[in-house]
Formats: sequence, C-alpha cells, structure tokens
Amino acid sequence: MTSTETHAAVSSESFSHSVADARRAEAARYVGGVFALALAYVAVAKGAQALHYTASVSAIWPPAGMGIAVLYLAGIRWWPGIFLGELIINGELYASNNGLPIGSLIGQQVGNMAEVIVGALLVRRLIGRRAALDRTDQVGGMLLALGTATAISATVGTVSILAGGVITHSEVATFWRTWWLGDSAGALVAFPLVVTWARAPNATWRRLATWEGVSLLAAVIVLAVVSVSINEAVTYMVFPALIWAAFRFGPAVAALSTAIAAVLAIGITAREQGAFFKHQIDDRVLSTQLYIMVAALTTLFLSAVVAERRRSTAELVAARIREGERALEERHRIARELHDSVSQALFSTILHTRTAERALVRQDIDTTASLARELAAIGELTRGAQGEMRTLIFELGSEAVSDGFVAALTRHAEILSAQDGVKIRVDGPGHRPALATKVETQLFGIGREALNNVARHARASRATVRVEERPGHLRVEIEDNGSGFDPGAPLVGHYGLESMRSRAAEIDALLTITSVKGGGTVVRVEVPLGEGPHDDARD
Repeated sequence: MTSTETHAAVSSESFSHSVADARRAEAARYVGGVFALALAYVAVAKGAQALHYTASVSAIWPPAGMGIAVLYLAGIRWWPGIFLGELIINGELYASNNGLPIGSLIGQQVGNMAEVIVGALLVRRLIGRRAALDRTDQVGGMLLALGTATAISATVGTVSILAGGVITHSEVATFWRTWWLGDSAGALVAFPLVVTWARAPNATWRRLATWEGVSLLAAVIVLAVVSVSINEAVTYMVFPALIWAAFRFGPAVAALSTAIAAVLAIGITAREQGAFFKHQIDDRVLSTQLYIMVAALTTLFLSAVVAERRRSTAELVAARIREGERALEERHRIARELHDSVSQALFSTILHTRTAERALVRQDIDTTASLARELAAIGELTRGAQGEMRTLIFELGSEAVSDGFVAALTRHAEILSAQDGVKIRVDGPGHRPALATKVETQLFGIGREALNNVARHARASRATVRVEERPGHLRVEIEDNGSGFDPGAPLVGHYGLESMRSRAAEIDALLTITSVKGGGTVVRVEVPLGEGPHDDARD
C-alpha cells in the first residue's frame, strides 16, 4: 500500500470515528432530554396531586398542557419522555393499591398519550409553529385543539374505568365531565405558560422585574387569595389584576398571572377554606374548574386583543412614515424635473429680459433692433418652457421610459436639435438593456440634463450619446465639442451637476465628468447590469 493510500485510509477511519462520536453524543443528549422531560412531567403531576380535593380527585391536570406544549415546541420525537412520565405516575397508582385494575391503568395511559400527541399535532395545525398567542385566532385555535385533545383522554379514560368496574353507567356523564374539565383547565393554564415564556424569557423577566411588574404580581396574589378565601361570591375580585396583566404586560405575564390565581384557588379550597369549599365535592370541583377556565380564557383573549391593537397601531404609524418618505422623495423628484426643464428656460428668459431692459435704457440707434431680438428670444423661451411644462406633466402621468431610456434620449435629442440647432447623435444597442425602470428613469434624467447643458451652455455644434453594454455594467457617455469648463471649480447657481450626481447615487452608478476649457466635455455614467428587468419584461 502506498503512503497516499495509507493516508486516505487513516483519514477515512478518522472521519468514521468522528461521525460515530457525534451520533453517540446526539443519542446521549436525546436520552438525557427524555429523562429530563419525564422528571418534569412527574413533578408537575405530583404538584397537581398534592392539591387534591379528595384522595382520588384533583381539580385540574396541568401535565396534559405541559406535555402538549413541549411536543408542540420541541417536536413529536420527544413523546417517550411523556410516556415514561405517565408510566411512573400510573405505576405508583398501581403500587398504592387504590383499587384501579391494571386494564384501567393501561387504558388511562393510552388515553393520556393520545391526548398529548394529538393535542400537539392539532395545535401545530391550527396556529402554526412557535405561536406567540398574541392573536385572537391563535387563542381560538389553541382552545379548539386543547378541547379536542382532552376530550380524547376523557373518553378513553372513562371507558377504561367503566370497563374495570370502578364506576357505574349512571356515573359516566359526571365522571367524563370532571375528567374533561380538569384536563382542559390544566391545559389552559400550563400550555400558554410554557409556550409564551419559551419565546423570550429574558425579555419577559426584565419587563416583570420592574416596580409595575412586582406590583402586578402582588395584586394578583392578594386579590386571588381574597377572592376565594371569603365565604361569599366575590371570586370576580381577581379579574382587575388579570386585566392589568393583559393590558400592560402581554400574553406571557398574563399566563403567569392566571397560573398563580389558579394555584391559589385550588390550594385554598384543598385546605377546606373559601367559597368553593362550602359546595359538595362534585360542585366544588366543577366550580373551581369553571373559575379557572373563565379566568384563563378571559385573560388570554384580552391580551391577544390588546396585542393586535398595538400591532395595528404600529403598522399604521409605519405606513404613515413610509407615506411621508415617499411623498418627500416625490417632491425631490419633481424639483429635479422642474430644474432640468422649466427652470433652465425661465433662467434664460430672465437673462434676455434684462438685456431688453438695458436696451431700453440706452435708447441708442440699435435699441429697436436689439429690443426686437430680445423680445423674440423671450417669446421663444416662453413657448419652450410651456412645451417643457406640458411634457413634464405628461411624464408625471405616464412613464417617460416606457419603451426604454435609449429611445427616450433619442426623442429628447431630436427635440433639442430642432430647437437649438445642435447636431446630436444617439448610438445604442439594438435591444433594450435589462435594467429596472427606476434605473432607466434616472439614466434618462442624467442624459437629459447633460444634453440640456450642451444645448444651452456649452456653445457646442455637435454632441454624441453612446450607450454600450460591457461585462457586468452599462456605460452611457455624452460627449460634446463645446467650450468646456472646470469641473473642480465651484459653480454658483448651477444645480444641474448636483442633480446628476443625486440621480447617480440613487441607482449606485458611477458618474464622472471630464472637461477642459475649449476642449469639450464628456459625461460618463456606469451602472451595474442585472439589477432586475424593466416592468415590461415581467408582464
């Protein structure tokens, strides 16, 4: 075996070892995550069992919501953690000799697993992945998914308990209702709490770790305790604090406030105190479950409505800002267009008017002839300004470069040649370059300004416009044989150059102006190709 082959074999073996190590590490992380999820599931279940009303009745079952939330966020692949947690809980029930047959426990295990898996799949289907529960349709979809999933568990569990002879047929309806409401109430408490806090826990903690946040939690605790401790119907007292949470803190803190109120209500009732305890056991459980469900749904829907309103307000403000920016851009564009066309003609009109005024003052022999020439020039310039204004109005109502900026420059060159006598030739490709309409519009504006300068200031007899496609970019050159100027010298009152530079900057084009006094001027613009097709290409 050669040294090269030996090195290749060693490299291949090293790569295989690396892949195997990575797979073992991933498997170890997965197994660890499964056990961690199982322990968390058991811990939540133990907490619910600790607040039982009787030896066999817990008001709500939050592990259902916790399991659905975890599979919804992390993926269905973590179901073994839920299965292991359920197995531990049901194993303890079987070992405690509470009278439940093994068949009923197996049915309960199957029903609870179906509840969690189906619930996670339904939630993903109805509200999407990683929902913030800050929209009413998301809260409504969550309610439908959780209600359906918990109905599966209640149905399978009730049938298994009935088949095991633990309950009679007359008790089926009450048993099913208690199971379904308990799982639904637990899911409405645990699922939003896990999902909303999993999105941005640090930001939520920072928002909560303020004087207002501390005051809110204190108000929730105090009002929740008072509302269920007094042997009167004042359970509504906790709702101002829940509304405060929904309005000021959003879904995450609203879900936390609901969970706190639920735990306190169950804990106080389990210790044989408060308004719920005075009822019979079935009514006590039902009252607690309905109280928790109403509080949870009210708070969640209210926080979603507030979030939607804030979002709509922010979108409206952003739309107004964008509208203002577009209006400002349009004003700048119109200002450039007016300068490029009408203002130049009006400026020349003013010059001729002053010349005519001076001729009148001189009152010499040549006054009449000079005055006639100047007035004729004023009339011609005024007619030209009127025509350019009409052209500008037309261009504002329709696209000047609808058939390409080369064609638009050709038309403009023909107009200038007829008006000022400058021979202007436009050379361009036989096809329309693949440029965005915005780029063509700005190139036409630059070319038009350059040609206007040639006709009005350069005292040129001829000019050439060349449009060439080169690798990666398009080059536009406007060359004249006029008097030229010093590009580096400050030109007071000449805004045409600044207009061209502004247009070039808007399309990321390179603008260079080369001029020598008495040697003419070359204006060159280079713009990248491939910025997107013109509008006609997309039709």
